[in-house]
Amino acid sequence: MCFKTIGLIGRLNSQSVVETLSKIIVWLKHRQCRVLLDERIGSVMTEQHLITGSTDFLGQHCDLVIVVGGDGSMLSAARVMAVYSVPVIGVNRGRLGFLTDILPDEIEVRLEEVLAGHYEESNRFMLSAKVLRQEKVIGTGSGLNDVVMHPGQSGRMLTFELIISNQQVYFEQADGLIIATPTGSTAYALSAGGPIMHPNLDAIALVPMHPHSLNSRPLVVAADSDLELLISDRNTTGPTISCDGQVHINCAPGDRIRIHRHASRLRVLHPLGHDFYGRCRSKLGWQTRQDID
Repeated sequence: MCFKTIGLIGRLNSQSVVETLSKIIVWLKHRQCRVLLDERIGSVMTEQHLITGSTDFLGQHCDLVIVVGGDGSMLSAARVMAVYSVPVIGVNRGRLGFLTDILPDEIEVRLEEVLAGHYEESNRFMLSAKVLRQEKVIGTGSGLNDVVMHPGQSGRMLTFELIISNQQVYFEQADGLIIATPTGSTAYALSAGGPIMHPNLDAIALVPMHPHSLNSRPLVVAADSDLELLISDRNTTGPTISCDGQVHINCAPGDRIRIHRHASRLRVLHPLGHDFYGRCRSKLGWQTRQDID
């Protein structure tokens, strides 16, 4: 695929991100690429004199979007770029960086490979969520990593029922529930004791948060499952639904939350030799035989 119009998205309030973006802009211009900036970073990089626009604008006009920052920056861009089927590639200027593959000191080499067509591509599915109150939709959202139901207030426990594809699963009391994609299995779900899933899997993990039962365990279901959470009238406060920790919907007792696989998939580009298990070893400190010998 030929990448001629390239969009840039970055995390605000980070000097290292601005410096990296400036470096990429110079490099892309030298290769006669048309560069578009996300309007939020364009406002602090006015000296570049580039066309700026919303993330939707970039999705409509770009062949490729480069995201500079951490996984949070990638998640924010992902929900828009997936709708327009625009591939994204990440430059890591965050901390953990499971979604941002390129290191700052590798930018020129790795981007040269990508523009020459030497890259690997993975397609990540997302989740779509909507909240219904008396059968009326009061809020919607989508997430690449997860959809999380949580109390919204500390010290509150939630009572809810889980239904999967019209089959009752359980009635639960817990601090909440994490519904994670394979991409999100190494994020919030991992810290709650959920399983790590390879990104190529078509599966969804449901991870209870501090359940009030020793029998509660994470559950992995098919990605095409229709999930429904019924918020019990026993709750004295309403929970919050959060998509990737960035989109929030306030709920009330009696509400229904329906979650299913999103119609769009995110196209993620990786440098050649991308190794998911290698990233797990690096990011999570897994041992190798050499560490033991």
